[in-house]
Amino acid sequence: MPRLGNNAYTVAFATAICIVCALLVSGAAVGLADRQAVNAEVDRQRNVLMATGDMRADESLSPAEIADRFAAFQPVAVDLATGRPDPSFTVAGYDPRRALADPSMSHAVPANPAQVTRVPNHVIAYERLDETGERDLLVLPIEGKGLWSTMYGFLALGPDLKTVRGLTFYQHGETPGLGGEISNPRWQAAWNGRQLFDEDGDVAIAVIRGRAGPADEEPHRVDGLSGATITGRGVEATVKFWLGEQGFGPYLESLRKEGSDVGEGA
Repeated sequence: MPRLGNNAYTVAFATAICIVCALLVSGAAVGLADRQAVNAEVDRQRNVLMATGDMRADESLSPAEIADRFAAFQPVAVDLATGRPDPSFTVAGYDPRRALADPSMSHAVPANPAQVTRVPNHVIAYERLDETGERDLLVLPIEGKGLWSTMYGFLALGPDLKTVRGLTFYQHGETPGLGGEISNPRWQAAWNGRQLFDEDGDVAIAVIRGRAGPADEEPHRVDGLSGATITGRGVEATVKFWLGEQGFGPYLESLRKEGSDVGEGA
């Protein structure tokens, strides 16, 4: 029987424990992979529904109920390089955050106030069609830097692709009670009805210091966050980045052109 004080025995015992633990962790990761993928999809659906107002923040729904409400939405793989949908792209199982770590699936962007350094080549948007087949909502994923963290959210646009129908930030590390108020449903609701673009088609939305008037009086201005000016600027910069040339700008322009062409044809 080996002596407990023997160095070789100690090393062998520690190695065996490490191997066993590694096998257990690896086995658990593999065994739970499918469940994690399902949970990630449910979470994504929940956040889209919250951005569009189809689900309240205080509402508790089962995965089946979330899926039922989400059934009206269709994912669209947007090729940011062309500004066009890519119907050949496989949406199922795609993780844009993992794509950022792969140089073949993402690309660098010029320095910008949102502090976005790379974007995936493909980003998944979500559209909802009405009973006539016309686009009723378009939901765009957005992300950018606040004061302390990267803020992840969804921005919902109306059929004119200019009017905000909803905004949500579902993940961030901003200061609770200050910048963390970007998660407050009341602040998010202040975006509803605001106009993202001016008459020249330029992105004009701005998070101001203090309170903004009603949307019909100040269509391009949104309430600031008390004591969190930098976070507010980060939100504004994030929205502007993703509506601009490096984000969904070309895609939105192509959709507007398609809409005008259809109108002329009618």
